[in-house]
Amino acid sequence: MGIPADDVVLIQQGNSPHDPTIITVNCPDKSGLGCDLCRIILEFGLHITRADFQTDGKWCYIVLWVVQLQHSNFLRLDWDSLKNRLLSVSPPCLIPLYHDQKLNGSSAAPSVYLLKFCCVDRKGLLHDVTELLTELEFTIQRLKVMTTPDGKVVDLFFITDGRELLHTKKRRDDTCGYLCDVFREYCIGCELQLAGPECDNQRNFSSLLNLAVAEELFSCELSGKESCMQALRTATTSPEKAIVTVDNLLSPAHTLLQIQCVDQKGLFYDILRTSKDLNIQVAYGRFSSSIKGYRNMDLFFQQRDGKKILDPKLLESFCSRLKEEMLHPLRVIITNRGPDTELLVANPVELCGKGRPRVFYDVTLALKKLGICIFSAEIGRHSTQDRQWEVYRFLLVENGEFPLTSGQARNQMADRIRRTLMDW
Repeated sequence: MGIPADDVVLIQQGNSPHDPTIITVNCPDKSGLGCDLCRIILEFGLHITRADFQTDGKWCYIVLWVVQLQHSNFLRLDWDSLKNRLLSVSPPCLIPLYHDQKLNGSSAAPSVYLLKFCCVDRKGLLHDVTELLTELEFTIQRLKVMTTPDGKVVDLFFITDGRELLHTKKRRDDTCGYLCDVFREYCIGCELQLAGPECDNQRNFSSLLNLAVAEELFSCELSGKESCMQALRTATTSPEKAIVTVDNLLSPAHTLLQIQCVDQKGLFYDILRTSKDLNIQVAYGRFSSSIKGYRNMDLFFQQRDGKKILDPKLLESFCSRLKEEMLHPLRVIITNRGPDTELLVANPVELCGKGRPRVFYDVTLALKKLGICIFSAEIGRHSTQDRQWEVYRFLLVENGEFPLTSGQARNQMADRIRRTLMDW
């Protein structure tokens, strides 16, 4: 028995463009389901304004009120595709045997394809290409961008397809044709094929990052280090506050966490990603619209064995990680690489290996608005003692409008990028 697939995910659009869209998911539960759903919603450029969700460990019911992010208003949103993507991560309801197999097994990683795009360089080009790939529901896994002395750009995008159709010739031809049609006389060549071993060569930055730079980028923990908080205060004028109050007495089976923090893009995803990585699940929770830029949430957590969190070390680690994610979910620094100016952006990767959606899109958008050109760009991974990070590296081109040698200008640039990433 079960419910029809069409009723697993329901999307009710608002009566006006300013009204939120209501997404309802009603299906069997699985480990990390909430995190998977929120990642897809963030990938489609949507912001969760309200949420109501509950599960008994076997079945879950989730209602999300979403609006389009202000930086994504000009992208076309395919609601049918969003529904299909949400269905793809929701356990099936009609065939219990298949459902059990899905829960106990692991799905294969999507195939990575290499898009080679050669084009005449111009200001904002990298973001414009990224915007088209985002609109086509591709995820950029790795990247290598090189500018030649004669004013041409060679872009190597290692991408996966949210629609899982790149194995078809039509999807590949349509993608190349679309890029060529949009860029017209600027386009020199476009190829799309299954990636080979060169994809693995783009993965690891651990041996390439300067030790001092890596220390500054990744050691910003909240365990008594005031430098992290000071960096936040100088990088942005938005208020910094993350309060997590623990109540283990209210419920006999749940640990209640009352959370107050600054509202930001991907907030609910960051909370569920942290709990998923620590093998903790939300049994019941609700949060309403932000008030004066702040969120208040009451979340009831359980361990996977259905018991409340009684281990003080686990509870302390969980609360500390939550505060860190709410205060500093992404790392942004501007430094020197020899004579050049380098922008580094980093975000933690889920244990399953998936990175945060749309980071590259937002950074290139901020740089385009600032009028800063990108000489080269790379995406890779860096491993620290306790986690893995996705790292975005940009070599920037000096221009008269924005002097990159100025410390004040660099702080303003970092602030603008961080605000774009957080949708402030």
